[in-house]
Amino acid sequence: MKETIIAGVQIAIEPNNVKKNIKKAVEWLNRAAEEYNPDLIVFPETVTTGFETGLSREGLWDLVDTVPAISEEISKAAQKNKVHVVFPSYTRGEKRGDVYNSSILVGSNGDVVGVYNKTHIYYAEREWALPGNTADVYELPFAKIGMIICFDGDYPELSRILAMKGAEIIVRPSALVRSFEIWKLTNHARAYDNHVYLAGINLTGMDACGNCNFGNSMIVSPIAEQLALATAGETIITAKLDPDPLKYISYGVRNPMIFNHLEDRNLKVYEGILEEAKSQFPISGRDIWEKGRKK
Repeated sequence: MKETIIAGVQIAIEPNNVKKNIKKAVEWLNRAAEEYNPDLIVFPETVTTGFETGLSREGLWDLVDTVPAISEEISKAAQKNKVHVVFPSYTRGEKRGDVYNSSILVGSNGDVVGVYNKTHIYYAEREWALPGNTADVYELPFAKIGMIICFDGDYPELSRILAMKGAEIIVRPSALVRSFEIWKLTNHARAYDNHVYLAGINLTGMDACGNCNFGNSMIVSPIAEQLALATAGETIITAKLDPDPLKYISYGVRNPMIFNHLEDRNLKVYEGILEEAKSQFPISGRDIWEKGRKK
């Protein structure tokens, strides 16, 4: 990994207005590139529509587009500014009604480097989106990048897989509406668990169904130091990432790092981790949601 400048663009969207939101994203991309000269710019989850659209699977499929068509204007701006971009959007599958919650990694030459489809979609989200089943790491000129999206960050196994594949930076575009404590905890834990940089870039403002995203995007170091934290409004956060971040056991001290969270794992205790399981406690909201569906 080389010294890397990462920028997170935290903006509000106009619900379901894809054309207008892409135009706005391009404007903010240009601004971030001009003001900070970053290597990588990351946008929030579902930045073309907002997270909950109120549309059916078929309606959402009609609204969005395929890759690379949905990211064409972003590709032009990335090439113009010579910057890599993570651009999240719902994207079309092959069949009408098949929709994925995606992050599109665009190279500084404008080409699509890779696409990640959110692998953990929560129970209500299954009404309009399908889960992906792969998580790859992409070697860019400055660092190896892995992508997760919002709810994926609740699952430590996914970030661990990316770290095992060589990720040095994990980006987590989000449209998170839960508490700041959960947002901060999961971002810091995934970074520290795996000794990776993590950029959690959250939407701000409301989507079509009135869900209010609170922003507070953040960039966290491999030793859980918060390198950048946004306010609730529209803004850009940046951080310069040190290519040698594990010199010390914690920030602000000179004690050398002695832990290796990948090498020091006791693999014998992980037997059975891929088996089906469920919480021992009732999930009350899911029952309420199921009753609402049946009315």
